[in-house]
Parts: sequence; C-alpha cells; structure tokens
Amino acid sequence: MQSKITGGNTTLLFTAKVLNKHNVKFYRCNDTGFIQTEEPYWLQEAYSSAITKLDVGLVYRNINLADTVSKLLVKNFDVKGTFLDYAGGYGLFTRLMRDKGFNFYHTDKFCQNLFAEYFELNDLPPGTRFELLTAFEVFEHLTNPIAEIKQMLQFSYNLLFSTELQPKKTDRVDDWSYFSTETGQHVAFYNEASLKAIADQLGYQFYTDGRFLHLFTQKVFDHNPLTPVKDSLLLRKAKKYVKKQEKKLDMPDSLLMSDWKFIKDKLNHDETDGSAG
Repeated sequence: MQSKITGGNTTLLFTAKVLNKHNVKFYRCNDTGFIQTEEPYWLQEAYSSAITKLDVGLVYRNINLADTVSKLLVKNFDVKGTFLDYAGGYGLFTRLMRDKGFNFYHTDKFCQNLFAEYFELNDLPPGTRFELLTAFEVFEHLTNPIAEIKQMLQFSYNLLFSTELQPKKTDRVDDWSYFSTETGQHVAFYNEASLKAIADQLGYQFYTDGRFLHLFTQKVFDHNPLTPVKDSLLLRKAKKYVKKQEKKLDMPDSLLMSDWKFIKDKLNHDETDGSAG
C-alpha cells in the first residue's frame, strides 16, 4: 500500500479488529512513520453517530482549548478577524470562543450545530477568508489527508489543529489507545515527521507543542507560538490558592478517565456478545 503522505512505500505494522468485527491492516510510511489503515470500507457503520460514545472528554477538551486558543490568538493573530471552526461538531467550541469575544463561525457536514446556530459558514458571504481556521480532532479521521487539508487551507492561510502524536512505541494496537478501534473512526496517525512532510509539501511553516496542538501557517514567527503562555505570578498564586481550598473541601477526583475506560470496556463487551449471538 502506498503512503497517503508521500506516495512512497509502506510496511504492514499489524492487523487489528475494528468495530470488534473487521480485521483491518495498519501500515507505516517508510519515509515519515505516518500510520494509516487500509482503505476504510467500514466508515458508514462507524459514523452511524458523528460523535462517538467514547468521546466523553468532549466538553473538558473544548473548555481547555478555548482557554489555550484565546491566549494564542491575542499574542499572535488579529483578534478582530473572523475565525472558522472546521468540523466543529455540536458548535460548543464556537460558542465558547464567541463568549470570549472572538468572531468565530462553525461548519460541520455531518453533525448538528446545537450551540452556535446562526453563526454558520453558510451565514457568511461566499469566499469569505478567515484569519485562522481551527480543526480539532479532525486529522485522524482524514481518509485522504493531503487533499482534505488543501480544502481546509482554502479558507485561511493559518490552520490550527489538534491530533495526538504517536508515542515512541506503536508496534501493536494495544500500545496506543488513540487507535480507537472500538469506534472505527480513526484512520490516520501522525508524528512530527509526517506533519512536517505535509507542511513542506504544501508550502507552509509548521509549529507544534510536541504533543497535541499544531499549526500550519504562512507566517514566519521568531518564536514557537504553541509554547504555552506562562500565567502571571499573581494568577499562578490565585490558582494555587484555589487548589489548596479545594483540597481542604475534600473535592473528589475527576471521573473522566474512569468513565472512558468503563465505556471502552462496555463497548468491547457488548460487541463481543453481539458477535457471539
């Protein structure tokens, strides 16, 4: 199978059960280390719901992203510009950013906009250009990454996106939960080298936080714009005080990860029972 990034050769990495029923081959690009599935014939089944049952971190992730992106925009971009959240799901991120004063709009071909109605791409004049486009948890869904990223860049010369970078070891499907075989929606998996190869191919600068958040841009910065902005001393002290008070109140730990594991196990168990039946 040819690499969807370079067109070069790939090596079979492993075969894994997707949606607990399909034996799917995963390949690694020999040039960049990018990992892709075989042509994903199961996607109609996988997208019976646009937002998967396993994405319990959606609200937490969007709240954190809204805080991070706000600081990034203030420091590096025109805050009075117009912005677009691409494949924005229920519109939660668009709503959060508008609440913070940023003129964000939403677009998603597959998911109903619940939180940012009337602030859709279709509400703007055709051909509107945006100061920056965001695409969070989108790249791992792309069946033809180069072509689909080119489409995104038609809206803006600045593309801020999230996708988790590969860990050092990805020889087996169990090495990385981001393969997310229970849902069947993740089909493309990146490392820094593969994202840099895409940026070079498209003529863009590439910046990354080295973990989760990345930027393709025509701007050349004299610093990495994705380096976290350090809070002021006063704010750091305030946060430390709040944590101390919460500890005194014996606040419970988050159930997010335990809920994720519970649902993951339940999906695997239910599908196995269904197959046996």
